Amino acid sequence: MKKLFLVLFLASIQFLQAQNSVSKKPEFIMVINDEIVSKEKMKEYEEKGLIESVNMGVSEEERLRLYNKLGDKIGDKEFIIILKLRAKIENTEKVTTTSEIVASDNKKATPYTKLKTNQVAPEFTVSMLDESEIKLSDLKGKVVLLNFWATWCGPCLMELHEIPSKIIEPFKNSPFVFLAISSGEEKEKVAKKINALKTKGVNFDTGIDPNKTIWANYESGSIPANYLIDKNGIIRYISIGNNEENLNKLAEEIKKLLNE
Repeated sequence: MKKLFLVLFLASIQFLQAQNSVSKKPEFIMVINDEIVSKEKMKEYEEKGLIESVNMGVSEEERLRLYNKLGDKIGDKEFIIILKLRAKIENTEKVTTTSEIVASDNKKATPYTKLKTNQVAPEFTVSMLDESEIKLSDLKGKVVLLNFWATWCGPCLMELHEIPSKIIEPFKNSPFVFLAISSGEEKEKVAKKINALKTKGVNFDTGIDPNKTIWANYESGSIPANYLIDKNGIIRYISIGNNEENLNKLAEEIKKLLNE
C-alpha cells in the first residue's frame, strides 16, 4: 500500500512544492542515480513514460549517505523521493505515462473509508503523548477534527506543517479540538518525531494508536485521513490524502460547523 500511495502522490508533487507556509513547510527532493533532479526534468521523464518506480522516504543511513554526497539540499528522510528510470523504450513500444499509472492504480485500489458523512463517529478513548486520555464522547459540544497520520508518511508530515497556521491558530478561541492520532506506531517513535516537529514550529499533541484499534473503526485506505465531527458527534466531512486545497476546505467546513 505504501508504494501505491507514493505513485499516486507523484502526480501532485509539483503543486505541493509550490506552496509556502508560515512553519516553513519542507520540499520534496527527487533523486535519480544519486543526483537531484528538477521538477522540470521529472516532468520530462514522466511525459516520456520513463519513470519505472517511485519510492518516497529512505532509511536514516541512506539519507546520511545522500547528504554526504549532495549536501544541504538533502533534508529529512521522509521527504526524499527515489525515482528509478526504465530502460530505453523502443519506438514500437507503447509509452505509459505516470498519469496512466495513476489511473490504473486508482481502479485497483480506490481510497476507501468504512464511514460516510452523516454517520455517528465511532467512540474511542485514546492515550496522548502527554499521558492524558481523551474520550471522543467527552468532546460533544465541540467541533472535532480527527487526523490520522504516521511518522513515515511524507504527505502526512507535509500537511501537519500547515495545521498550526491554518487550523489550530485560527480556531484556538473557538469550541474546536484538533485531535491527531498516530496509526500503527509505538510511543517512543512518535514522541521522537513530535519533538523534531516542535523544533520547526509545528507544535501539537498527538494520540497513539499502536495496534490500529481506533483506525480499524474508521478504516481508510490511506493516510493522511481527516474526519470532521460536529458538536453532536456526527461525521460531517471526510478528506483522504493531501493536496493543496485540503486544509483550506477543512477550515471552511470547520467555520460552518462552528456557526451551527
